[in-house]
Amino acid sequence: MTLKIHIDDSAPPYEQVRAQISEQARTGVLPVGYRLPTVRGLAEGLGLAANTVAKAYRALESDGVIETRGRNGTYVAAAGSAAEREAASAAQAYVERVRRLGLGEEAALAAVRDALRAGYGEG
Repeated sequence: MTLKIHIDDSAPPYEQVRAQISEQARTGVLPVGYRLPTVRGLAEGLGLAANTVAKAYRALESDGVIETRGRNGTYVAAAGSAAEREAASAAQAYVERVRRLGLGEEAALAAVRDALRAGYGEG
């Protein structure tokens, strides 16, 4: 992870940290599950106060870009909105269920297409 703080920039340092991590997570430079440095470690590396980095991390967590797992650290969260993450989780559960039922990929996709048509009033 590479961050550059520009003291002469009009954006405050915490906003620069927030924006750069957010952009790197959005573009995949920081992949989902990437463990971020500790607040103190990143602050030292950037020459910033720990509170500045903590403020950026809080904003990123509020935006759903990162997630803190207590003493286990802070990680890049799954991309997309909360609704997209929930849909992805439901899709994964569906895949696990249809595999246990012995359905193949085509049968599973057909069931999804039928459900989507019915749910969205098409066909």
